[in-house]
Amino acid sequence: MKWRSLLLGSLLLLLLWQLLSWAINRPIVPPPLDILQTFVREMRGGELQTHFWVSSRRVILAILLALVTGVPAGLALGQFRRLDRLLAPLIYVTYPAPKIVFLPIFILLFGLGDLSKVLIIAFVLFFQILVVVRDEAANVRPEQLASVRSLGAGRLALLRFVYMPATLPAVLTAVRVSIGTAVAVLFFAESIATRTGLGYYIINDAFARVAYKEVYAGVLAMSLLGLALYFLTDWAERRLAPWMFVE
Repeated sequence: MKWRSLLLGSLLLLLLWQLLSWAINRPIVPPPLDILQTFVREMRGGELQTHFWVSSRRVILAILLALVTGVPAGLALGQFRRLDRLLAPLIYVTYPAPKIVFLPIFILLFGLGDLSKVLIIAFVLFFQILVVVRDEAANVRPEQLASVRSLGAGRLALLRFVYMPATLPAVLTAVRVSIGTAVAVLFFAESIATRTGLGYYIINDAFARVAYKEVYAGVLAMSLLGLALYFLTDWAERRLAPWMFVE
């Protein structure tokens, strides 16, 4: 059903884009077939292929970094109420802030390479994962904890058999929701003071040359990157939390 909806949505989008191209009839809106041909050519032997893999590496590393830092922090805050009360004001102030504004600071601290871009994306996603995991861990039902404690379980056993299974679906949902944010931050980070990545290819290369077909090919590549990450998360959810799909 999901693949059928994806195919139907893609065909509808191509149709609407073709109609828009005919209506405007200017090079700024090339036909979808021309964009697809440019995308295939650039991905086979052009620069787009290199930029695509650079961006893929950056965003995947950033998501993994956000997970290995945000999940333990969220579990700790969800289990230890005093720690949560102590840090809640800090989280309350920093969570709504647009963290992308810290990009110049990250560039100054960590340079123009991959590290600053990976860290700024992970920094943005960290708070989204932290808050979701904290709330899920704090809402674990007391009877679940009591039943496992009655078997002589300690803190590690509670973490493994109660907190992790209880929060895992929320973690994967947070990752899925964060993918759009991660790709958006990636695009912005790569369009400033760099020479690699899809953001650079779209803004500083193709757009600067007024190469409209290449611009749209880059946009298509970034969209496919986000879509691939979404389906990768969906696959991981089915593997790691199969009980959610039992009818």
